[in-house]
Amino acid sequence: MGGAVTTDLSHDVGLRAAYDDHGPEIYRFAFRGLGDAGLAQDAVQETFLRAWQSARHYDPGLASLRTWLFAIARNVVIDLHRRRSTASFAHVTADEAGVAAGLPPVTDRTDTVLARAVVTQALDRLSPEHRQVIVETHLRGRTYDELAATSGVPAGTLRSRMFYALKALRVTMEEMGVSW
Repeated sequence: MGGAVTTDLSHDVGLRAAYDDHGPEIYRFAFRGLGDAGLAQDAVQETFLRAWQSARHYDPGLASLRTWLFAIARNVVIDLHRRRSTASFAHVTADEAGVAAGLPPVTDRTDTVLARAVVTQALDRLSPEHRQVIVETHLRGRTYDELAATSGVPAGTLRSRMFYALKALRVTMEEMGVSW
């Protein structure tokens, strides 16, 4: 989809380009999360409204435009879902035939993919030492002793490095606008 998108969302041209590049994906994401075409359209509109209102806070050095927009869309979908959950009427899914046929729901992996993209961007901003200890222990499942044997760094130093690496990762993700 995306070409070179102007990231100045405070102007109509930048906002229109961002919508053209990411609007359909955000609609599909919202529809999968909400199960209602009308609410999904509302979610897309609200996402771009919030993006326009907070355009001055967007920093392309922290996250891609797509990642930033999907983070906003995720919050919008959650807000709409919560609002709908407190409504006094029962919600009927858009696919009544599927429900009647007893079809299992489709697993939505969008949040997982989005989370991985955000974590990858955050890890890229860490020092090589911090990134290595997180990747090797948390993602590859290696113990501190195994890592110490191959890297030549004492296990105690690796534990200390992990403490500071996780702290730096949390700060980095907060700077990217990710809430815990």
